[in-house]
Amino acid sequence: MTADKKQLYILLIATTLSSFLTPFMGSGVNVALPVMARDLAMTALTLSWVASSFILAAAITLVPLGRLADIYGRKKIFLSGAVIFTVSSFICGFSPTATFLILLRVIQGIGGAMIFSTGTAMLISAYPPQERGKILGINIAAVYIGLTIGPFIGGLLTEHLGWRYIFLFTSFLGIGVILLIVFMVKEEWKGATGEGFDFTGSLLYAVALFAIMYGFSLLPELQAGGLIGLGIVCLVFFIRQQLRNPYPLLDMRLFRDNKVFAFSNLAALINYCATFAVTFLLSLYLQHIKALTPSQTGIILIAEPAVQALFSPLAGRLSDRFEPRIIASMGMALNVLGLIPLMFIHADTSIHYIVFCLLVLGVGFALFSSPNVNATMSSVENKYYGIASATLSTMRLVGQMFSMGITMLVFAVLLGNQPLAEAGNPLLLKSMQIIFFFLGILCCAGILASLARGKVHK
Repeated sequence: MTADKKQLYILLIATTLSSFLTPFMGSGVNVALPVMARDLAMTALTLSWVASSFILAAAITLVPLGRLADIYGRKKIFLSGAVIFTVSSFICGFSPTATFLILLRVIQGIGGAMIFSTGTAMLISAYPPQERGKILGINIAAVYIGLTIGPFIGGLLTEHLGWRYIFLFTSFLGIGVILLIVFMVKEEWKGATGEGFDFTGSLLYAVALFAIMYGFSLLPELQAGGLIGLGIVCLVFFIRQQLRNPYPLLDMRLFRDNKVFAFSNLAALINYCATFAVTFLLSLYLQHIKALTPSQTGIILIAEPAVQALFSPLAGRLSDRFEPRIIASMGMALNVLGLIPLMFIHADTSIHYIVFCLLVLGVGFALFSSPNVNATMSSVENKYYGIASATLSTMRLVGQMFSMGITMLVFAVLLGNQPLAEAGNPLLLKSMQIIFFFLGILCCAGILASLARGKVHK
């Protein structure tokens, strides 16, 4: 094996392991949430912030960090992110209070953003165009393997050692990523050397995104409207400022003039908004309503990501040969078919029914994700790889945040601010049915966005 070929394989291993880490931790934490709520005396709304704080911090910082990576080096930002994520994961394992844990999850989110905004960009920079679909399929399969193993390992760790060991185990894996990058990957990738960094745009972008997403999570409270209004005003100023800046944080022409890029990002936003809360809700359903243990819950929740991991490399290869919009749209349609039956779950719903829905969602998500990433990254030139990767990751995280926002809104209206252990099962069940209904409607809109993107292959 040549030195160049070896570098490519090491890079693939490092970025794939990093792609495994965050979903592994996130899905493992989802299984542990009911136990964490009991140990740290959390309400349903506080508990949802354990997931949402990570997503919010990552979403706000992704695009600025992606731009920094394009200017100063993608490997530098990736390595810094791996260190921040690993150290904060370790400290999470010793959190004494819910507030301290949520604060650390914010720091974790920033580290995660540094990884998200650079991993895909480094792969696209290093590998030839004809191998992109295959490599992205492998990389995305790692995400689903993390989601697959996370509930099972997380359930076992929670039941036998405690939920804190999920974070400690994740930090151990993070050390492996750091060592690979420091000692084995020598090349650096830049796409916008010498260009300026837009600090004003970064501030406007951060305030806009924070105000909109945090405001959405506060609905139906009165101050939510003020925050969302502030966010929209900042967003308008941000777009105007970006169109005038010679070195914009986010080149708005990518959205205005590049139909594939714009609609691929919109489809990703809708898809994650419609699907992210499913695992969170089913974890609560299986443990609170069906009275299963964390490890039993983890085994059931494996169904969806296991199928995703199995089909993602195939979907990636198919998107190298056929139009990504067709394959991705088929995947989105399958997601609708997986969500509709979940609207009708009740206390006596069989486990087989739940698993079937998860399997359908797994196939749908696999068919959507790899082709959508391939379409997005193939629609831009090299100097935009970092920002395109960051934008796509931002769509994912904003979608996840809105998914949790819908969940928190329904919980706030129906369950109020009472400890989750005291919430009545009928009200919890009704909340879930309403949430699944909204998510299903959203996914239908995603099919249209996916089909509208146009052709990638000439």
